[in-house]
Amino acid sequence: MLCMKTLLLLHGAIGSSAQLETLKEQLSSSYAVHTINFPGHGGTALPLSFNMSLFANAVQNFIQEHALGTVSIVGYSMGGYVALYLAKHHPELVEKVVTLATKFEWDEAIAAKEVKMLQPEVIEQKLPAFAKTLEERHTPEDWKQVLIKTKEMLLGLGKQNNLTLADYASIQTPVQLLLGDRDKMVGLEETVAVYKQLPNGQLGVLPGTPHPIEQVDVALLAFHVRRFIG
Repeated sequence: MLCMKTLLLLHGAIGSSAQLETLKEQLSSSYAVHTINFPGHGGTALPLSFNMSLFANAVQNFIQEHALGTVSIVGYSMGGYVALYLAKHHPELVEKVVTLATKFEWDEAIAAKEVKMLQPEVIEQKLPAFAKTLEERHTPEDWKQVLIKTKEMLLGLGKQNNLTLADYASIQTPVQLLLGDRDKMVGLEETVAVYKQLPNGQLGVLPGTPHPIEQVDVALLAFHVRRFIG
């Protein structure tokens, strides 16, 4: 009996592994699928600050502690950025990468725009149901602190993007970049710019697909993952 390939699913900013359970179920017949929570997410202990190096190290430690060997990674939004950061710095751990809805272009103006959505007081007042979701997602930690630390991280990315176009050109790992055609957070142009730099890159656009993972056609996403990972 052939051993299944190992697949690791990475969630997005202010998210948790629970959001990827449906995708995990879709893919579990084809792969040995694992999910993790980034530090400070999904109820894990809050670190002093968030950054891509911290998250990538957490993924590296998970792979090594569970003796997974070389894995393929599917990363949603920030999870895709972390996957590519890991492929850049530890290519021996990563067989293939699939990203969905990952934002690549960062400068101070872009970061300032993105963090406007990370205001706990505004969310409490105008989006109480979402505030409740965030509270439940990150309990027993304070969801407001998760947002504040994410805001600080994104502002830091705006000042210094951890991955430049030159960095993508050095990633030899096969990568498939997926983007929804209705994504209002991630632009096609920035995704294509990165795709053009990747030595072993593929590009796919999912029809009728906005940014939130809850609104993604999971069966369609799973199809693209299987087709690419093999």
